[in-house]
Amino acid sequence: MQEITIVKVGGKVVETPESLQELLNDFVALPGLKILVHGGGRSATKIAAQLGVETKMVEGRRITDLETLKVVTMVYAGLVNKNIVASLQAKGANAVGLTGADLNLIKAVKRPVKDIDYGYVGDVESVQVNELMDLINKSVVPVVAPLTHDGQGNMLNTNADTMASALASALAKHYDVNLVYCFEKKGVLSNPDDDDAVIETLTHSLFKEHQKTGVIIEGMIPKLDNGFNALENGVKKVNITNTQGLKDGLNSGTLLKTE
Repeated sequence: MQEITIVKVGGKVVETPESLQELLNDFVALPGLKILVHGGGRSATKIAAQLGVETKMVEGRRITDLETLKVVTMVYAGLVNKNIVASLQAKGANAVGLTGADLNLIKAVKRPVKDIDYGYVGDVESVQVNELMDLINKSVVPVVAPLTHDGQGNMLNTNADTMASALASALAKHYDVNLVYCFEKKGVLSNPDDDDAVIETLTHSLFKEHQKTGVIIEGMIPKLDNGFNALENGVKKVNITNTQGLKDGLNSGTLLKTE
C-alpha cells in the first residue's frame, strides 16, 4: 500500500510564527502523501479574552459553552487554519483547509454530562474518508482543524490528538499510515525537568506503569491514549517528537509499540 504521513501539530509550535514556519518547511519536505492536523488553543484563549469571553478549563480541557464555541470555530477553522493553508501554498504545497463538517469528514456526538459538563465538546462517532482520499490522491494536502459536527447542523469542539488518531485509523485500511504527534518537546520525557530525558520506545504496559508512578501526567496522557489506539487500529507507526524529529526523517523522539 501507498504510504501517508499524518502530522498533528500543537502546543507552542503552532502558536509562534517562527516555529510554525519551521514546522511547515519540514512538513512540506516530507516525502509522499501527507495530512496536517492542528490545534490552536492558546490563540483561542487570547482571542476569547479580547472578545470578553471567559475561558474555563478543567484538568487542561476547555469547557466549551456557546460563546466559546463561536470563538473556537472562528479561530481554529478561520484564523489558524487559513494562515496555515496560505503558508503551505507559499511553500509549493497545494493545501485545502477542512473541519470535520467539511465532506462529512468526522461526525461526533456531544459529550454526555457526567461529573463535568464540557458543553459543546464532541466525541468522535464516525469518520468518512472517501472524498478526502480523492483529494489526497490528487496530491492535495488536507489541513484539518479540531472541529467536528453532529449531523444536526451543530459544530463541536474536538481534541486535535483524537481527530488525528481517528483519521489515521480510518485511513489505515487504505494506506500505510505514519502518525506523528509534533510539539515543543523532543518526545515523551522520563523527567519533565530534563528536555533530553526522552523515552525512545514506549509500550502500552510501560505507559500505564509510568502513569501510575506519575512520570507521565496531564496533557501527555490523552496524546498517548490516542497514539496507542491508532496502533490497535492498524496504523503502521506512531511517534511523538518535535520539529527536529521531522527533519530526522521521523527516526527520533518516542516511538510507540504495541508490546
